Amino acid sequence: MDTTTWVWVISILISGLFFLGVPIFLVIGLWVVGISLVIDFTLANVGVTLYEGLNFYGLLALPLFILTGDLIKEAGIAKRLSDFAYSILGWLRGGLAMSSLVACGLFSAISGSNSATTATIGSIMHPEMTKGGYDKHFAAATIAAGGTVGIIIPPSIIFIVYGFLMNLSISDLFVGGLLPGILMVVSMCIACYLVCKTKGWGNLIPFSPKNIALKGAQAYLGFLAIIIVIYGIYGGVFSPTEAAGVTCGFCLLSGVFITKGITIKRIPDVLLRSGQITGLLAPLIAVSVVMQQILSLLGAKDYITEIIGSLGGYYPILLACMLLVFITGTFLESLPDTIILAPILAPIAANIGIDPIHFAVIFLVGDAIGFITPPYGLNLYVASGITGIPYFRIVRHVWPYFIALMIAWFIIAFWPSLTTVLLVHEGAGVFQLYKP
Repeated sequence: MDTTTWVWVISILISGLFFLGVPIFLVIGLWVVGISLVIDFTLANVGVTLYEGLNFYGLLALPLFILTGDLIKEAGIAKRLSDFAYSILGWLRGGLAMSSLVACGLFSAISGSNSATTATIGSIMHPEMTKGGYDKHFAAATIAAGGTVGIIIPPSIIFIVYGFLMNLSISDLFVGGLLPGILMVVSMCIACYLVCKTKGWGNLIPFSPKNIALKGAQAYLGFLAIIIVIYGIYGGVFSPTEAAGVTCGFCLLSGVFITKGITIKRIPDVLLRSGQITGLLAPLIAVSVVMQQILSLLGAKDYITEIIGSLGGYYPILLACMLLVFITGTFLESLPDTIILAPILAPIAANIGIDPIHFAVIFLVGDAIGFITPPYGLNLYVASGITGIPYFRIVRHVWPYFIALMIAWFIIAFWPSLTTVLLVHEGAGVFQLYKP
């Protein structure tokens, strides 16, 4: 067989392993080794690329933000943020479910991880929603959908990776994701309200400014952590990596000395849990970088560029890029999807005049929607794991959120100022629209 045939045979066989449930790291790793042997790509170079794929200072923020997420859960800060959100929205039908979505947004503003957001807020809010008269399947779908903003609202682990790949300012990426992330939360809250209003789900609590003030005061540590991250980075006080370290230290000290939710004996367990998550993500980043390099050698970049570029016109190319991101996002985790596709699609978008920060947000919002779409749907698996509800029962109830997120995605794509208005970009304005 010729080289092309071998590439197809290996790709099909490896895809079969993916659908059988083999971990994505092993799937990509086996594909990399197999294709390297076929095209005579030296395995020594694979080893070097694996090392260089992680040899980037900015990636140090990744384990620190993961640890921050575990610390704010352990310290009880996440629960206080959830209580504050409920005090604001509890008087509305579906208020507890909507407060779960807002809590996901607040948690995301500290942790930067979709799976951590789903797991943490889900473990707190799912039992409360079930007791509060919500369908347990819908409650699980709510926390799965809420977790999608974990990689959009800054700080975001995947924005760090994207900035590393495309040589973009991570601070600008963080700022660019803020308003789109808020829009995603608002759109999901609207969908949640409509569903709960129709079904009559949720017990109501009186609207009380006094209770809101009380819960807000109790959640002050969470707000301080958010301010440290957002103001520290946007104000130029910290780099993203430094902000991750400072926030991590703040949450640790708060948990030990203020809330006393973290004991000295528990710290090793928290560090170990965060280290395990980092140990899963870091090798995946490294092997995905090698995969992207091999795809370039195979001519995939030129092939995709030629096909999408031949469509002609601003909107057809933009929609084609979005469709490709959406399709791959349903099958791949956000890290390999970003590492493989971003270097291919970003130059295409730049050629038709899309701001690179804006396209990064478009790309990653589409990627985030993949967290609640089968067959992959990482957040659905996480929600299933913490609630004990079968995966496909959650899928049946996630569609209102999927529709809401798709609408938000198109608004973000065709209203670039939503991303760029907070950046120092010449000509950026709140009502600016790109003109092809």
